[in-house]
Amino acid sequence: MLDHYRMFADYNRWANRRLYAATAELSDAEFRENKGAFFGSLHGTLNHLLAADRIWMKRFTGEGEAPSRLDAILHDDLTSLTAARAAEDERIIAWVGSLDEARLRAHFTYSPLTMPDKITQRIGPTLAHVFNHQTHHRGQAHTILTALGRPSLTLDLVFFLRTEGEKWAA
Repeated sequence: MLDHYRMFADYNRWANRRLYAATAELSDAEFRENKGAFFGSLHGTLNHLLAADRIWMKRFTGEGEAPSRLDAILHDDLTSLTAARAAEDERIIAWVGSLDEARLRAHFTYSPLTMPDKITQRIGPTLAHVFNHQTHHRGQAHTILTALGRPSLTLDLVFFLRTEGEKWAA
């Protein structure tokens, strides 16, 4: 399972780079335009993804800053948001790279932002949720880009495996 999660950490970085490169082609107005996604615009959606990753990484590691809201705007401009995303992707890769099978099976406890209850779950399946969550909202970001008249992005895992992810496909 470790290789599975490490592959997803690499894939996550690759897909985010592609998404951010496409987003950099937009005007600031297009970046902020509400297109009806759950977090409205690319500005809101990309900030949400960074916020959620920081929240989960704080829960997993006990380290780092984590916002108290899922709709937090951590960076108002694309340049600083891009740098923060790249740093968070590297943080995720490093942390996943430090895991062993016992740690994946271990439990951790956290309180969701939406309720005061304590939740105890295994790390492995919850880490799968984190990567799935990224894919979900990248799909929304992709829809926003196409709604703005931009070309469709190829973000499929299998495309990653055929290109930069060959080491995982061998």
